[in-house]
Amino acid sequence: MTGPAMGAADDSSLAARFVGAPYLGDAEAARRRLSEWLTEIAPVEAAAIEDVLARSPLARTILEAIAEASPYLFDLLRADPLRARRVLTADPDRRLERLIGDTVAACAAAGSEAEVMVALRRMKSEAALLIALGDIGGVWPVMRVTKALTEVAITAVQSALRFLFAQEAARGRIRPRDAERPEQDSGLVVLAMGKMGAGELNYSSDIDLIVFFDPEATNLDPDVEPQPFFVRLTQAMARMLTQRTADGYVFRVDLRLRPDPASTAVAISTDAALNYYEREGRTWERAAMIKARPCAGDPAAGERVIGDIAPFVWRKHLDFAALTDVHDMKRRMQAFKGHGEVAVEGHNVKVGRGGIREIEFFAQTQQLIAGGRHPELRVRPTLEALQILAATGWIGKGAHAELESAYLFLRQVEHRLQMIADEQTHSLPEEPEAVERFARFFGYESRDAFSADLVGHLGRVQEHYSRLFESEPAAAAAQPAIDFAAGPDDMHLLGHLLKLGFKQPRMVAECTRVWLAGSYRALRVETTLAAFREFLPGLIQGLSQAEDPDAAVAAFDRFLQALQRGGRLITLLGQNSELVGLVAMILGVAPRLGDMLARQPQIMDGLIDPRFFGGMPDRREVSERLAATLADAGSYEEFLDRLRLYGQESLFLIGTRILSGTVSAQQASIAFADVAEGIVRTVHRLVGEQFATQYGRIKHQETAILAMGKLGSREMTAASDLDLILIYDFDEAAPDSDGERSLQGAQYFARLTQRLISAFTTRTNYGVLYEVDMRLRPSGRAGPVASRIDAFAVYQDEEAWTWEHMALTRARVISSSPALQQQVEAVIRKVLTRPRDQGITARDVVEMRHAIAEEKGESDVWDLKYYAGGLVDIEFIAQYLQLVHAAEHPDILSVSTLQVLDHAARLGLLRPADADVLRSAALLYHDLIQVLRLCVSTKFTPASAGEGLLRMLARAGDAPDFSALEAQVVEIAADVRGIFNDVLGIATERR
Repeated sequence: MTGPAMGAADDSSLAARFVGAPYLGDAEAARRRLSEWLTEIAPVEAAAIEDVLARSPLARTILEAIAEASPYLFDLLRADPLRARRVLTADPDRRLERLIGDTVAACAAAGSEAEVMVALRRMKSEAALLIALGDIGGVWPVMRVTKALTEVAITAVQSALRFLFAQEAARGRIRPRDAERPEQDSGLVVLAMGKMGAGELNYSSDIDLIVFFDPEATNLDPDVEPQPFFVRLTQAMARMLTQRTADGYVFRVDLRLRPDPASTAVAISTDAALNYYEREGRTWERAAMIKARPCAGDPAAGERVIGDIAPFVWRKHLDFAALTDVHDMKRRMQAFKGHGEVAVEGHNVKVGRGGIREIEFFAQTQQLIAGGRHPELRVRPTLEALQILAATGWIGKGAHAELESAYLFLRQVEHRLQMIADEQTHSLPEEPEAVERFARFFGYESRDAFSADLVGHLGRVQEHYSRLFESEPAAAAAQPAIDFAAGPDDMHLLGHLLKLGFKQPRMVAECTRVWLAGSYRALRVETTLAAFREFLPGLIQGLSQAEDPDAAVAAFDRFLQALQRGGRLITLLGQNSELVGLVAMILGVAPRLGDMLARQPQIMDGLIDPRFFGGMPDRREVSERLAATLADAGSYEEFLDRLRLYGQESLFLIGTRILSGTVSAQQASIAFADVAEGIVRTVHRLVGEQFATQYGRIKHQETAILAMGKLGSREMTAASDLDLILIYDFDEAAPDSDGERSLQGAQYFARLTQRLISAFTTRTNYGVLYEVDMRLRPSGRAGPVASRIDAFAVYQDEEAWTWEHMALTRARVISSSPALQQQVEAVIRKVLTRPRDQGITARDVVEMRHAIAEEKGESDVWDLKYYAGGLVDIEFIAQYLQLVHAAEHPDILSVSTLQVLDHAARLGLLRPADADVLRSAALLYHDLIQVLRLCVSTKFTPASAGEGLLRMLARAGDAPDFSALEAQVVEIAADVRGIFNDVLGIATERR
């Protein structure tokens, strides 16, 4: 893109570091203009500049190109030869840093506003020349250029404001704590918006500012009225930067991005601003606020404002309505400006097709859609946003690379256009000859070479932008003109439905008629119904792809009837047509998940997350997501609601992945347990802190939550309760809590445990979090709800039954201080590794199994847990083997049934062939139980189950059909029961 490179002196000066230069159109004329200037200035300065040019031929070419193509830059050279030499011979980074520092000092020492204005304009002129030369010569990449421009703009705003505040302090109108920084504690907030806020300012840009003030946090004299004071201050700051003098201007200041600019003052109170955003704020204002950054005024107040505005910008749930709003704004912009097509001559590289604004909108819209759920997307710079979108899977790496390359190229084009005459232009010249001259100034040999690169970048941007904003679902686009509101008497509609594969077209047609009539609650809002009307052809196409299309429509009809609010969900499905099939499957076979979706449509947001089909989140990632969800909860009640919504969404997402076959049952079991464990730890911490605010703490108190059952073994399903035991310890010498409402020892921890249980089980707007079962605590229902560690140890050692020690094999501390965790684990290990009588233990295990059979039955083959040879048999074998062999073989111990079987086979305690049978059976049972717990909330009866569920079970069991699966389960269960009898030494006949 640049002209031929030549060597230069080996030093750090700007001129010596040039690596490229423009091409000259009329080289002789350009050399003559440069020479004429050098003859006009003082001989000493001319000689010094000639010396620089002699040592750096590229510098000569660059200055000749400026003389030929850029009146603005050539005027900067001619206005101050000493400045020109200083810029060419200095290290550019150090020179800019010193220039800014000198300007700040000069403004601080200034005795008048006029002196400040001179200092700021001289800084701007020298910085403009320095930055332009660094850009043209290839010394600074384009984003270093934008950063430098932004640094100059921020310095200008801060210096002007600081001088004005110092004047007001001298008049006694403010009372600063720090005379050198009188703006601190002023309550004034200046937000840099747009490219300035993102550190991406362009070469000849306006600076967009919004000015707020907090009237409750100012250092004003009590007699000074805040609003008129801050309005006058803002107007004075803008005038100091914008007014043209003999030294030029600093920046054009635009204050129109503030709320309702036609009817509000240039500085408005934070309360008024927040009320506006909450009440009337529009999508474009949300997009603008992505880049907002406090740049001057009171830093603490600035950060408060950004935090207060965040809920307006970052919605809690995926917001696909933003996509439509942003694209409508872009279409209006293109229609108004006349930039609807990709072109070269006259093309606007900012707002035209394929331009910078499309890249910005591409990034910002996806930030708006997902930034509420994914805080990592809340970044200001465009390129950083694209990088994170790619890293987190929202866009492909190819799209990221092409958009980044285009953005850097187009920003350079924009800058070079603006360097010609210091105009805020983004449009290429209208005539081919003028484009030819620009192409050479930009570093291309010809218009055609430049045009090829430009059109290539614009086309790639337009392609990616169109995929996000403009592409119609292929299925919907291919639909003939069908009147879905016509009902079952319309033969054209019936024929269309038959072609799609529906066997009951009249039923489907009646459903679509009812839907479009707005009969259901979720469709009574006109905007929602209009969105649904557009979405319906794609919906019917998607439902027709289900295994049973007619059942899918009937399920969707039931779902719509139950849906309370449909706007977000319908928009989301309309923007993501590939989800329709997945939702149809959920509704068709898993009414439990369908009911959850109808009550809380936002739980489907996670299906859009690029991570949905990736690996299951581990415990660390679960903790991070949970923390992000709860970060700004404003009350305990909101905390409980968010916790429930997080739990339901997690259950829904894991369940959907089970149904879609993208995770195994074992992976799902661990994922369910990781979510539950993260929630338990969070509730334990928060409830403990809240409880202490009422009752204080007991000296040296510690609590541990012991997970038992499915949570302990990490074998949970969607329907699992939490089996928990709370264990505590404290200083016996000081048994009373130190709060205003003091409690004594056991009473304190019993009350705390009840508070914990309530946090899980209380029904809020979002339902119940988990049911909690504490019957596995010492002495069961008869014992205290919490156990002290020494009492727990004595009970387990002296009083516990064999079945309680069986349960203890799956016990796992999931929330505790390290010290108490070690104590609890030591107690458990001591109990499990003590020598036992094998015969007595076997008898106890068998009696326990018989007792369960009498209570629950064992003849229903689809009661996979309790059926003879079912999951309980396998778990009891593993627990028995641990109890009788852990004394000599402690390596057998594990909370996982499958791992125990593996350990037992490796240690020679279980025949390898038997271990293989038990392992295969356990995996099959887990696969089937996970599906059943998702899809059936009562007893599973194959005769009354839908065909979709039977097919799903057959797939889960890797069987050709359901009857083959049932025969397989019966056969495997018989083998498991035989091994159970053999291992426990019972001579009974096989079934």
